[in-house]
Amino acid sequence: MKLIIVESPSKSKTIQKYLGEGFKVMASGGHICDLPEKSLGIDINDNFKPEYVVNENKKNIIKKLKEAAKNSEEIYLATDPDREGEAISWHLANVLELDSPKRIEFNEISKKAVNAALNAPREINIRLVNSQQARRVLDRLVGYKISPVLNKKIKSGLSGGRVQSAALKMIVDREREIRAFVPEEYWNIFALLTKKGQKDIIKAALNDYNGKKIKVTTAAQAKAIEDNIKGASWKVDSVKKGVSKSRPSPPFTTSTLQQDASHRLGISAPEVMRIAQQLYEGVDIEGEGHTALVTYIRTDSVRISSGAQQEALSYIKEVYGKDYVPARPNVYAKKSANVQDAHEAIRPISLQLTPEKLKSKISRNHYRLYKLIYDRYLASQMTDAVYNTLNAHITAFADSGNYGFKVTGKTLVFKGYTVVYDNQSEEGEEKCDTLPLIEEGEEPQFKELICEQKFTKPPSRYTEATLVKAMEENGIGRPSTYATVISVLAKRDYTVKEKKTLKPTQLGETVVEFMENNFTDIVDIKFTAGMEDKLDAIAQGEEWQKIIADFYPPFEKNVKMAYSKEKKIKLDEETTDVVCEKCGALMVIRSGRYGKFMACPNYPKCKNVKSFVEKVGKCPKCGGDIVKKKTKKGKLFYGCGNYPQCDFLSWELPAPYYCPQCSNVMTITQKGDNKVYVCLNKNCKHSIIAKNEED
Repeated sequence: MKLIIVESPSKSKTIQKYLGEGFKVMASGGHICDLPEKSLGIDINDNFKPEYVVNENKKNIIKKLKEAAKNSEEIYLATDPDREGEAISWHLANVLELDSPKRIEFNEISKKAVNAALNAPREINIRLVNSQQARRVLDRLVGYKISPVLNKKIKSGLSGGRVQSAALKMIVDREREIRAFVPEEYWNIFALLTKKGQKDIIKAALNDYNGKKIKVTTAAQAKAIEDNIKGASWKVDSVKKGVSKSRPSPPFTTSTLQQDASHRLGISAPEVMRIAQQLYEGVDIEGEGHTALVTYIRTDSVRISSGAQQEALSYIKEVYGKDYVPARPNVYAKKSANVQDAHEAIRPISLQLTPEKLKSKISRNHYRLYKLIYDRYLASQMTDAVYNTLNAHITAFADSGNYGFKVTGKTLVFKGYTVVYDNQSEEGEEKCDTLPLIEEGEEPQFKELICEQKFTKPPSRYTEATLVKAMEENGIGRPSTYATVISVLAKRDYTVKEKKTLKPTQLGETVVEFMENNFTDIVDIKFTAGMEDKLDAIAQGEEWQKIIADFYPPFEKNVKMAYSKEKKIKLDEETTDVVCEKCGALMVIRSGRYGKFMACPNYPKCKNVKSFVEKVGKCPKCGGDIVKKKTKKGKLFYGCGNYPQCDFLSWELPAPYYCPQCSNVMTITQKGDNKVYVCLNKNCKHSIIAKNEED
């Protein structure tokens, strides 16, 4: 028997199906060894040697792996094809005492890819292992040293981290920009014109005055222009007609997948990664069994293998026709020099497994994300979209001077890739601009001048999508860390969501200010990005201990100074209407390691505490308050506050009444400015626009 060890049980199930008898596929469940939870676990005096321990919850798994290894003629380590996976294989080899471990990797979990990997085993790449070790040691030093300072100087339950602190500063800095923003007035001015004898309106935007660009900033200026143009003669000076092309976007990377899924599907970055991981490892499909659907989902590369590309081009020709196949296969450039490019972009494993075939066989969000990946990849291999364009300049000859107006237009000639994956909705396509029928030398008739007062807007808060994009552009973290960072910031109450945007809490801003005063490098974006580059260099052979040794002494000095010079920071606390029965004070809401709780403000004289219950709606079953709750494993759900008298619970935020069509639970969602109740019954999906906050 040959033993293959992977990370996840789901992946082992998929691979076992492909290999059958003669192979036993087992899962390690991720890391089997790590630094200890309750101590630093790094010998600073011995060249920062990490002190690994076997995870307590993995001892039984290791026992089973050892038993299987004894009865195996060959053992293959097939953990994920990245640095974390390489480190897991290294730990497995050490714990299982493998003399010459065989490391295999594959970018997709298909029968073809797995068999190819088995035919090309290699040694464990110690450079990748060292890169992971350096990252782990650095993050442990920063987190283990800074978090106690934050807990002592601000409040308990806080954490600081190398990447999360820099990301939090980005969010706080954006909030500061918004507060400091002073709006400026400006005016958009449009002339409505018609051709002689016709009713069709041509809308032209004011662009210049006497040949120079003009910017209208006051109502008085706008009124003067309106008065001056009355009685002016109009003439079309120039008309330029042309053709423009729009190239398809490259296939997804981890970052762009999170951005697009958040924007188009409204799915949070952590949830995107959870679903994508399942699509990669395999899902149960009726009639197909456990099947992997997409390639490895942690990548910053837009590269596609030549074999996959040729299959895509053949599929496009067969389904859409030869006009949709580019003369030369599309190749996309790297976004930056530090792209790893070890793996392909994210793509479907088989184009024959279309989203339509799977729609009724997998969950709604699995289908939606798979369709997004499938369509983006297919479109990336197709021809450009082609548009006819028009740019015209029209002059109003007034007594006070010549006012120039511009007319632009674009109309679709050939859909190209947009037949699969368009940046506009179908509704937007129907409203696509058409080319005005105007020619040079014509003298249009003036109908009306429209003056619109506008004010410049402050920069927008980050959404999950734009934060991921900004982190990637600034070199903060790596594709596999973006979703985790966003989750941690929310979990620590450093950020809250307002509609779809991320807003720093008072606590988040206090933490950033403290970090700026004491740990400048940790929250400095350039320093953090530079450290990422150094960690990447270790994978190319740089000595990992030297990078830690250069970083640690000044960092340790800052830790000691923060302990000694900073006083305890007093946070503003939200006061409740709950009276402390021990001393009569109104209790306040505080946050601890396990979430929010109510405490007496007279602590330590009065140490009374109560559990905090967050009311978020009304129970559809009894009309009581719906409150947020968590399972033992920390998963959020919603239950009735009248429990145990009322046993209502839901994984989704429930509407205050059941579906009027099928009597199932409805959930509350936001569509634009409207709050909408949607039935959770897949066979119903009835929806209602809420009339007000209570209904």
